[in-house]
Amino acid sequence: MRLLGSFGLPALILVVGAAMSLALPEYHLRLLNLSLISAIAVIGLNVAFGYAGLISLGHAAFVGVGAYLSALLTTRAGLSPWLALAVAVVATTAFATAVGTPLLRLKGHYLALATLGLNVSFVIVASNWIEVTGGTNGVSQIPALHVLHFAVEDERSFLWLALVCLSVTVVLATLLHRSRYGRALIAVRDDELASEMTGLDTTRLKLIAFAISAACAAFAGSLFAFHIRFISPEDFNYAHSITYLAMLIVGGEGTILGAILGSILLTFLPEWLRFLGNAYLALFGLLMFAVLVFLPTGIVGLRKYAKAWSGHRRAETAEVRS
Repeated sequence: MRLLGSFGLPALILVVGAAMSLALPEYHLRLLNLSLISAIAVIGLNVAFGYAGLISLGHAAFVGVGAYLSALLTTRAGLSPWLALAVAVVATTAFATAVGTPLLRLKGHYLALATLGLNVSFVIVASNWIEVTGGTNGVSQIPALHVLHFAVEDERSFLWLALVCLSVTVVLATLLHRSRYGRALIAVRDDELASEMTGLDTTRLKLIAFAISAACAAFAGSLFAFHIRFISPEDFNYAHSITYLAMLIVGGEGTILGAILGSILLTFLPEWLRFLGNAYLALFGLLMFAVLVFLPTGIVGLRKYAKAWSGHRRAETAEVRS
């Protein structure tokens, strides 16, 4: 039963996504693809922030490491895209483990500032290491992914691939959440001192969460590179890290569904509010403020109000009948 529950949300993603692939025009398919890629990255951030309570403002750096490794391994080393993607995920996870070992000695806003510095440093290196990264000119002519000898080049075919990738990520994240490691991460988030007193190795658990978060980020970054087929340092600056965190908070931290909903909403919101011009940023700030005040648990928190309203209606109906 638990395994069946793990496949409920992925099945819904595949069904709804397949229907949208047939109904949406090309431009909106592109936005949907970007939102699904972001959702994979935000699910990873949810492991670090939502489960383990690690405030990371450098998530876009790991997305960028994965994207650049995939791009360079295919354009310079001649590796196949899928092999390059696998190498990028493994290498980024190792990199996150290496930098996370000293960084995770910090807590709270100190950790947030340190990860922000990591993101800024990544952009500086990517912008100035011209011989390798191409500098601000970026990396172009990135090859497309192939599935069964078919190139995934157009938006509709990439959407089907993105839906499968997101579904696999959701299944793995759900299994992690329900495992003893997931419960241990949440215990560390809720009370680290009490967790240590019960015998949990909190340092190791936080490092595992940080590494898993980076792995998801690298996966998303690789997909981004093979989708856009051009990357530059500005695609992974600290503003994107803040956007990922905003997606998680708006959707509902600590929940996989919230990560997906927040990613889709904040990807499409600029398009929906394009008519406002520069005033969009002001309205975006007000919407964020409203969510934090009235929906502290994010969009997924609406389910609680819906259940309460439904229960109230049933109670009123029962009272009238009696």
